[in-house]
Amino acid sequence: MKNVLLKIFTWWNGSTMGTDVFTSRKGVRVGEDEAGNTYYRTADGKRRWVIYNGPAEASAIPPGWHGWIHHRVDTPPTEETYVARAWQKPHRANQTGTPAAHRPQGSILSAGERPRVTGDYDAWTPGS
Repeated sequence: MKNVLLKIFTWWNGSTMGTDVFTSRKGVRVGEDEAGNTYYRTADGKRRWVIYNGPAEASAIPPGWHGWIHHRVDTPPTEETYVARAWQKPHRANQTGTPAAHRPQGSILSAGERPRVTGDYDAWTPGS
C-alpha cells in the first residue's frame, strides 16, 4: 500500500503512475546505465526519458546518456563503445544543505575566521 501511495503522490521517487502507464504503452527500452537508471524512447524516436533508480536527480545521468537524452547524439551508449573522457568525473550527489556542502572563504558557515575588511570599504552608518 505504501508503494502505491508513493507512486500516486510523489514525483521524486522513481516514476509516477502516469509515467509507468505511458512507458508501458509507448516506451521502447533503450538501455540502462551503471547506476540502474533505465532509458526509454518512443517508437518514432521523438521523445526520450529516463526512469531513475531512486530519487529523481538530473545530475545522476552519466555523460554518455546525457548526450543521448538531450538529443545531442542519435546513438545511445548501449549501441556504441562509449568511453568517458579524462575530464568527465563520476557522479557525486548534490551536497547542498548538508555538512559537506561547499562553503567559500568568508562564508558565515565556513570554519575559521572571516577575513578583515580591507581599506577600500567604509561601513555605512545612519546619519552620515
